[in-house]
Amino acid sequence: MRRILVWTPILFLLFLCQSYLWVPTYEEQTRGNPDRLNEYITASIGDAQILNPILSADSASSEIQGKVFEGLLDRDKDLKFRGRLATDWKIYEKAYFYVNDRVRIPGTTHNHPETLKLCLRQAINDADQYSKPLSNTLSNIRKINIIQPKDYAVSYPFSDDDKKSTPLNLKVSAPARIELLLDTVDQDLFDNLSGILGKDYFADLDPARFISEIPETYQDRLNEIALSILPPTEHNPIILFHLRKGIQFHDGEMFDADDVKFTYEAIMDPKNISPRVSDYEPVKSVDIIDPLTVQIVYKRLFSPAVGTWGMGILPSHRLNDTALKKEAIERGLDPNTFTMRQSRFNRNPIGCGPFKFREWKSDQYIILDRFDNYWEGAPNYHQYTFRIIPDQLTQEMEFYAGTVDSYGVKPHQVDRLKDDPRFQSFSGLSFSYTYIGYNMRKDIFKDRRVRTALGMAIDTEKIIKYVLYDQGERITGPFLKQTDFYNDLVKPLPYDPQQALSLLNEAGYRMSPEGWLVKDGKPLQFTLITNQGNDIRQSILSIVQDSWRKIGVDVRTDVLEWAVFIQERVNKLDFDALVLGWSMGIDPDLYQIWHSSQTGPNQLNFVNFQNEEADRLIVDIRQEYNHDRQVELCHRLHDIIAYEQPYTFMYFSKWTAILDKRIVIKDDDGTIRPIEPTKTGDYTFYFNKWIKLSEVPSFTPEN
Repeated sequence: MRRILVWTPILFLLFLCQSYLWVPTYEEQTRGNPDRLNEYITASIGDAQILNPILSADSASSEIQGKVFEGLLDRDKDLKFRGRLATDWKIYEKAYFYVNDRVRIPGTTHNHPETLKLCLRQAINDADQYSKPLSNTLSNIRKINIIQPKDYAVSYPFSDDDKKSTPLNLKVSAPARIELLLDTVDQDLFDNLSGILGKDYFADLDPARFISEIPETYQDRLNEIALSILPPTEHNPIILFHLRKGIQFHDGEMFDADDVKFTYEAIMDPKNISPRVSDYEPVKSVDIIDPLTVQIVYKRLFSPAVGTWGMGILPSHRLNDTALKKEAIERGLDPNTFTMRQSRFNRNPIGCGPFKFREWKSDQYIILDRFDNYWEGAPNYHQYTFRIIPDQLTQEMEFYAGTVDSYGVKPHQVDRLKDDPRFQSFSGLSFSYTYIGYNMRKDIFKDRRVRTALGMAIDTEKIIKYVLYDQGERITGPFLKQTDFYNDLVKPLPYDPQQALSLLNEAGYRMSPEGWLVKDGKPLQFTLITNQGNDIRQSILSIVQDSWRKIGVDVRTDVLEWAVFIQERVNKLDFDALVLGWSMGIDPDLYQIWHSSQTGPNQLNFVNFQNEEADRLIVDIRQEYNHDRQVELCHRLHDIIAYEQPYTFMYFSKWTAILDKRIVIKDDDGTIRPIEPTKTGDYTFYFNKWIKLSEVPSFTPEN
């Protein structure tokens, strides 16, 4: 037995070396195929799932979509928004309030709409006489309109929450309304106007008195119904986008405002089950002003609004009702039930990004060709190939041989290769964190003490040191550590197995004679899962299993192929606990991941976190335009999530990358320069300008 244990690794290495020898080197590839210099090949552990930006939610699909599709805007190297399909945009607001005949405006004898308008006009003229906040609000008002009283009928309910109830036909006698056109969004508008109109002007409207013919059985909901129909105040932020002229989709059709409106409507169409709905639910309307101008009107304050329009825009002519009906008939399917999710487009996408789709062979590769008519100029690389190589060791071997140009390099590999003269390496704190998530639908995870105890039984610092080679930083909550939204005052859970046992005892668990924790005759037993192809997550799986078993938790583990892991377990909520990670954006909007409305199948709050205060904070953060106040809200939300421990937050990893030194940036004028990460650590920001030279250039990119 001892001889087998000694020699088996050696035989395995010999096998790997033999395997390595038959992989063609980069020089052999270019000798037989000069075009290899113009082809960029990257390796991924998992295949894409669906190449439609409004339907997908996995990183592999996003990587391809980022090359094929284009949004209205994105962020530049300094994190400022820049135009893409849009050349520029303007953000302003229309705000409304009902004339309140119950409150007399100070300094007036009656409360007629015209009197109210004159009062506001006079205040605007005298703006410099008021406090700075009120003066700023008054100076921001450009136009005042009176909307006359109106009688009308309305069918209620009209919200998703009330769809199962019988609609009510109500009569409304709406009072006059004031419309204010503002130069910029003013979230404090009505608070500040109270300094002129009186502190009770907006609070004392009592909209219920304008609603009639409501059945007796609904009287207890009268105030709720009235407020939804006649809100005393209303903010309608507006974004006016001017679109770039002459943009082509890959099939030659021209991009225009209709495609923007169609993309929004496709997201909101319940048949498509888009995971992006929460980002666009605040939109009231998308209005086409002309073919190159689109106006987005919001129902309420929504501070992340601009950033959501980085979503890849779909070609309406390929996916509208006419196109889908035609495809369904061609394929012999029922056009009445056929949806975008069934369309061939999802495996054969057409966008207007820098690369166009050529071929997808499942679990093998996806090939893209450069789009010569890309509006910003065709990329230097002629072809982009996305290879699926589930085994990380194989990825590394192929990288050495030059058959792939990049792969998900791990910290220990960077450490080994950082001094190799053939390569350039990069690293920095990433926007991605790793966590253990607990499915709180399961009885054993409903108790916060259990979740906290499990976290305290894990020595995360050792994982960072020995598994990540110190390429990571401990975290306590869901915000980016590089931003002030992250609450540095929240301390990580201590590594304390004895305290973990005490918490589990408090939760009712006792140690059995066999050494397992038991409550009411049931062992503390569950399965921890993760995906194949990620050695770090699999190492965490083993370490965590060992740590938990030491305190009497009977935990099993399972490693699943990526597609099965996501589609069958995560999306269908069929798991106990999992090791996974999130790549975060800069904006602190956490609605999709943490709001209680997002806990269904195919949604992102798959651990079923539900907390009323957290829900309120998440909504308030979305509506807060003042940065300092937004930070305060984020810190409180961070506190709540850290206390509840729906995740054991582990670490923000440091991103690591290794490239051949022959890969450089080649500008339009032919200038060659080294690849340098942006302030955010995005070393691929200038990817469209990358090219691989036949020899290492004279300059040496900084490591």
